[in-house]
Amino acid sequence: MSVLEMKIPSPGESITEVEIASWLVAEGEYVEKDQPIAEIDSDKATLELMAEESGAIQILASEGDTVQVGDVVCKIDTSVKGTPKKKEASPQETPKKEEKATPVAASSAPSIVKQAPTASNVKASPLAKEIMAKNNVNPGKVSGSGAHGKIVASDVNRYITSGVSGQNVLQGWGGTREESRKKMSSLRRKIAQRLVAVKNDTAMLTTFNEVNMEPIMTIRKKYKEKFKETHGVGLGFMSFFTKAVTEALRLYPAVNSIIDGQEMVSFNYADIGIAVSSPKGLMVPVVRNAETLSLHEIEAEIKRLAIKARDGKITIDEMVGGTFTITNGGVFGSMLSTPIINPPQSAILGMHNIVERPVAVNGKVVVKPVMYVALSYDHRIIDGKESVGFLYSIKEMLENPVRMIFGNTTPEEVLLNL
Repeated sequence: MSVLEMKIPSPGESITEVEIASWLVAEGEYVEKDQPIAEIDSDKATLELMAEESGAIQILASEGDTVQVGDVVCKIDTSVKGTPKKKEASPQETPKKEEKATPVAASSAPSIVKQAPTASNVKASPLAKEIMAKNNVNPGKVSGSGAHGKIVASDVNRYITSGVSGQNVLQGWGGTREESRKKMSSLRRKIAQRLVAVKNDTAMLTTFNEVNMEPIMTIRKKYKEKFKETHGVGLGFMSFFTKAVTEALRLYPAVNSIIDGQEMVSFNYADIGIAVSSPKGLMVPVVRNAETLSLHEIEAEIKRLAIKARDGKITIDEMVGGTFTITNGGVFGSMLSTPIINPPQSAILGMHNIVERPVAVNGKVVVKPVMYVALSYDHRIIDGKESVGFLYSIKEMLENPVRMIFGNTTPEEVLLNL
């Protein structure tokens, strides 16, 4: 019998331990070489553990266990010959079956609600029963105003319009006073530690401004079809903000710096982290040398990284080494916030939603699409003058986009590479 020991590989520099997030195969199952057999969580990303050889697997670590890099977590008996299980038992499909089962389990609470209309002790008119069944209303929660306490249609409608509808029960709010508990993932625990450390270890302040988004929106409306036809990617707001940030960083190099012991390290390049929300938590993939990229190259790179983060395919190397971060809470409806610096960086730009607001233009009140922007910065190396000037430069470039071309007054087509 020939047995291969599978050890935890190093996910990246400075990472010494990982957590077994889930096993994708069962004990004793036959696996093929290069088949994903487990997902492991580090403090930066979720990675797949691949089988190094074909054979029968023996699992040595349980899901949720924290193991050191280099530890043996499973063995593969390479003397066993066989074929992978069919689709109905393949590890790739197991999560899908679980996902399908989850909504059924979650809807077990409404099953109690559905039984209630048929209970013998509930009196309701046929129309009232129909409305309750359609809206998943628990008859026990409705007070009847008919003869002998009979529930009529108006009683049900009044209950639903009061804001206490059956949908609340569907979502789990059934007044059961139950609670659940689960272990935080390694990634979530690391995020928590880093955020607390930033608040404790930096002199963080936030400055705000507002941007008239009309010029950018006008350009997008005018050129979005041609832009996509020419470059194969959509024209979004993030590329404009990224380009404006890189130009502002050139004007204010202190914002593009970090503290290293007793030294201040400034970078002559702009690696821009773009904060994205993924099923595993907050991730910040990095657009390398963003100062050298055109708008369509920025859009393409952001799209590539966002898809990888969403699908859990992002690598450690794609998330480390950023010099500045942009986060967009506006996609979730945020009007204004104070973003937290992504260490060891010294500043972060927060974007927010675009809302039509009354503003004064040439002494007259007009309505413009306005976005509030926020810059959180480490006051230890960035002074107020630099932080305010940096944010104001971004505002000026967004409100006059041609200024992003190093002061060039050429038409918008040059900015868009059309």
